[in-house]
Amino acid sequence: MEKPHEEVWQRCLSLIKDNVSPQSFKTWFEPIRPIKLKNNVLTIQVPSQFFYEWLEEHYITLLKKTIKKELGENGKLEYSIVMENSRSTKKPYTVTIPATNRNALKNPPVPIPVKVEGKEIPSPFIIPGIKKQNIDSQLNPSYSFDNFIEGECNRLARSAGYAVAQKPGGTSFNPLMMYGGSGLGKTHLAHAIGIEIKNNFPDKTVLYVSSETFTRQYIESVRNNNQNDFVHFYQMLDVLIIDDVQFFAGKEKTQDVFFTVFNYLHQNGKQLVLTSDKPPVEMQGIEQRLLSRFKWGLSADLQPPDLETRIAILQKKMYAEGIELPKEVIEYLAYSITTNIRELEGALISLVARASLNKQAITLELAKSMIDQFVKNTAREVSIDYIQKVVCDYFDLPIELMKSKIRKREIVQARQIAMYFAKQLTKLSLANIGAHCGGKDHATVLHAVKTVNNLMETDKRFKGYIEDISKKISITT
Repeated sequence: MEKPHEEVWQRCLSLIKDNVSPQSFKTWFEPIRPIKLKNNVLTIQVPSQFFYEWLEEHYITLLKKTIKKELGENGKLEYSIVMENSRSTKKPYTVTIPATNRNALKNPPVPIPVKVEGKEIPSPFIIPGIKKQNIDSQLNPSYSFDNFIEGECNRLARSAGYAVAQKPGGTSFNPLMMYGGSGLGKTHLAHAIGIEIKNNFPDKTVLYVSSETFTRQYIESVRNNNQNDFVHFYQMLDVLIIDDVQFFAGKEKTQDVFFTVFNYLHQNGKQLVLTSDKPPVEMQGIEQRLLSRFKWGLSADLQPPDLETRIAILQKKMYAEGIELPKEVIEYLAYSITTNIRELEGALISLVARASLNKQAITLELAKSMIDQFVKNTAREVSIDYIQKVVCDYFDLPIELMKSKIRKREIVQARQIAMYFAKQLTKLSLANIGAHCGGKDHATVLHAVKTVNNLMETDKRFKGYIEDISKKISITT
């Protein structure tokens, strides 16, 4: 039998769920744990200071309304915050404060982590007293937070990245894993984090490196018999940013040495920032011990930009390049290119180049003709929103039902078909696909794909549905 505080919080969650997106609910409300209800004050436990600050900044109005609805006008909310560096203890160190009292959390006392008995074993690759080397960070100054366009599609990753840059190695986001499809801004954000850290902490040694470069350097060190120097070099860093860690797949020796570097940096309070095209749960060919470490901190996804974000990206690019375009042209480009930022900016540059070379004014007609050609020459990814629309139109269902949790047979089947096509035609993670389809998890998406494949083999009528829908979707790709 549930305790009163758990019952109250479950009712609160039911109300909150109707007022936020599935992704926001999963990220910001599912991790919350109700602790107690005393004197009409509900205490909830949140996993970190950053988590608390995000709730206070973005959801406090919703939380207050929900609490008052459940507990009455005198109902109040209180946070119990799990402080950083307390994960190793059986009972986490917490700070309890009332809602909307953020100043109370300035520099709270944090317990010193439990020390391992005996002397700390020095790394065999570190020479005591060696002068710190100057290392080129390999950061691109054109990728900064200032020119990174924030939207609902990337807000979690951007906010977490900025928090890390203010306190590298000192937040619970270590490692910070950012994942998403090609061209969605992972590399930009990775560089921006490094640049911000260098601006805030000039003495810190920061290095950005791709997984391919890391692998190549390691192979070279083996060939030259100086693996110790290779490991020593990476252990000297304060911040290590590795792009596209999925390319470590199948490279056992490289994974071994990265495991050593990762452990040393993490244990010594250094910051790790990783990017990948998929979340750890979907990575193949990576050792389990590494995957488990990838999950130690925060995994934040970047999704294809929504319409407002696409327009903002175009406007920012135009300002940077000194370009002026009619409003209808900007909107047409934003509506036409939905897959990723790189393709969107490429379309803009192509349009401007064509107009300049042909000495033409940039008009809506020119944009339409250019986009037609651009689409033919570019493998375009259809969006999950469009897939859902096509499926719902085909079965004459309101799209709201597709995104709901209703389990009527015809709705479940339509939802499974949409998941199937999203898995085939988009680069979204399974978790993202599920979030768009009623807040399902990645296992449900895999089950849906398997169900559709099985029905196609055994049910001719169902196979006809799939073929018809596939043709309708292909018209736009």
